[in-house]
Amino acid sequence: MNKLDPGWEYYRSFLAVMREGSLSGAARLLGLTQPTVGRHVDALEDALGVSLFMRSQNGLSPTDSALSLMPHAEAMASAAEALQRAASGTADEDRGTVRLTASEIIGTEVLPPMLTSFRAKHPLIEIEMMISNRNSDLLRREADIAIRMAQPTQSALVAKKVGTVHLGLHAHPAYIEKYGLPSSLEELRKHPVIGYDRNASIRRLNLSGIELTRDFFSYRCDSDVAQYAMLKAGYGIGVCQYPLGARDGLVSFMPDAFDFPLDIWIVMHEDLRGNRRMRLIFDHLAETLAAYAKAAGRPARKV
Repeated sequence: MNKLDPGWEYYRSFLAVMREGSLSGAARLLGLTQPTVGRHVDALEDALGVSLFMRSQNGLSPTDSALSLMPHAEAMASAAEALQRAASGTADEDRGTVRLTASEIIGTEVLPPMLTSFRAKHPLIEIEMMISNRNSDLLRREADIAIRMAQPTQSALVAKKVGTVHLGLHAHPAYIEKYGLPSSLEELRKHPVIGYDRNASIRRLNLSGIELTRDFFSYRCDSDVAQYAMLKAGYGIGVCQYPLGARDGLVSFMPDAFDFPLDIWIVMHEDLRGNRRMRLIFDHLAETLAAYAKAAGRPARKV
């Protein structure tokens, strides 16, 4: 191999070490032996003429050179994965792999029945699901189709708004039976409120102009799924999407004090419009997510 042209397998091992923090972790991730991963990293350092890791008794620490290579290696990995998905089926077949990405709540609470009904119609289409509250870069092919809660701003994307879902205050009936419901914001302060720990998204929320800092919450966690689990367990009062609350028997209240609308968008790269399996799941999600958004609206506001 040309010393100045290291192959993808070297960069793949490098990326795995960066993600796992050790040769052993990278080897487990890739299904290789630790010496093989070590040789790949050594060969990459030799080919590039730089040191990528500082080796010590405590393990491997990435150098500035490694940190600068990281986004490029991630782009290579995304391209390689997209190539594999493209090769999994022809453009006019309803077979092959589709990689989806969605937020925690949408991916774990909303999409499962929708994807189950899709598979019943198209059993030869395989789904890869990436759950993250971070917006994946569709231009870099980190995913094929994204469900987003805000309008995308990048060009070269096909985006369709399918509806708007509202978030409001909810509590479990068991909690209400024991402690009742607040009728004002001042009373709400006396109840255990479920919310964020260090996530900056709390700045997007407000209760009739009251700033929500982490001290406002009695249970703090940056996982939306964990927050929703505590809400369903009857720990206290929390915020959730009205369709979810209605599905799970939660009680909504004080719509005048809090209302947070989220638009639902389905997005994919414009180059995928002609791909049958992409179009099939795009249209299916557009239909089922639109029905979900309409399933349970927020309570009428008081006049």
